[in-house]
Amino acid sequence: MIQLAIRYVSSKTRTPNGAASKLLRKIHSDERGMTLVFVGVGFMSFLAATMLAVDVGMLMTARSQAQNSADAGALGGAVTLAFGDYNDRTQSGQAVQTAVTMARSNTVMGNTVAVTPADVAFLNDASGQPNRVKVDVFRTTDRGNPVANLIASVFGTPTSDISASATAEITLANASRCVKPWAIPDKWIERQTPAWDTNDTFNAFPSGSLLPDVFRNISDPAYTGYNWQTARGQQLRLIPVTTNTIKPGMFFALRLPGSNGNNDYRENISACHGTTMHFGDGLAAEPSATPGDTSFGVADLIAQDPGAYWDSATSRVVSTRSPSPRVVVVPVYDPLYFNQGKIIGNFTQLRISNMVGFFIEDLIGNDVLGRIVPVSGLIDNTAAPAPDGSFPRVVRLVE
Repeated sequence: MIQLAIRYVSSKTRTPNGAASKLLRKIHSDERGMTLVFVGVGFMSFLAATMLAVDVGMLMTARSQAQNSADAGALGGAVTLAFGDYNDRTQSGQAVQTAVTMARSNTVMGNTVAVTPADVAFLNDASGQPNRVKVDVFRTTDRGNPVANLIASVFGTPTSDISASATAEITLANASRCVKPWAIPDKWIERQTPAWDTNDTFNAFPSGSLLPDVFRNISDPAYTGYNWQTARGQQLRLIPVTTNTIKPGMFFALRLPGSNGNNDYRENISACHGTTMHFGDGLAAEPSATPGDTSFGVADLIAQDPGAYWDSATSRVVSTRSPSPRVVVVPVYDPLYFNQGKIIGNFTQLRISNMVGFFIEDLIGNDVLGRIVPVSGLIDNTAAPAPDGSFPRVVRLVE
């Protein structure tokens, strides 16, 4: 019996080859623990997706902010060049300094971009004129201010380089809005008492041996009218027309489109008349306007920016407002066209030759004292392209 019991126990403790095979097959097919593998792989994928969402999204935001910075710098530089000292393109000049200041005023991910005067360049436009301002801004390792990464830093990429570039252009305008209800004659070549000055009168059809005065309109390459640079600072005293003499500064009061009467005339002086006007448009006189109406309207306009003044040292308007409401658009009429009308008895034959900027300095009685200054205009794609002699300018981004 003892022998049988030993053999029985021994047989129970031995594992036959078949059972071992079954155990190995069971272990091979056992899926317990695979969840940890999937969790690990999923975590890596989640981490990679997080890096893509956070870092790439952040870098896209940084790139957009850098572009805003470059755009602001280019536009600021071009505006200053157009309406300040057009000939000063030095690194210490106002155009370059404004470009740098405007670019730095727009931060990238909370930090200022790197931009120096050397990063501002003046380029030629399509006509070969240096009317473009290009600004480059940086947040890069080379400039010592790269953008810090978040998740990507775990993978050995702690920073990224961001840069942007923008180019703004000063271009010709073919239209203007907020035009004031005054029409003064455009500039001509004085032949009877040369050279042209504000005391001259235009006469294209003199009698006797006098030479006729010459006016070439804005479509002529030899246009004789007001030039947006050489006329800067020219002082004019606007005097209401009392005769049909064509004299610099002597103006016709205008009935602008949709207006009628002296109340509208005064309103159009002190406020913006929204009609868009173009070169070649006809002008209608406002017969009910009086010198007193002009005085009241101008006084209201001056009161909107009483501290503005003309700085002769820098040849510019100084104001806390940009632009000052006292810088207005005044249409200049074609003196030859008007003179031809006089011959046939039409004494109000007025047509826009150009539109000039005019800074209103003061009232002298009912006369308006001011200076010709650069002014902004519009590009109306439904109208004819701007002629080369266009006085108003537009500043726009081109790259």
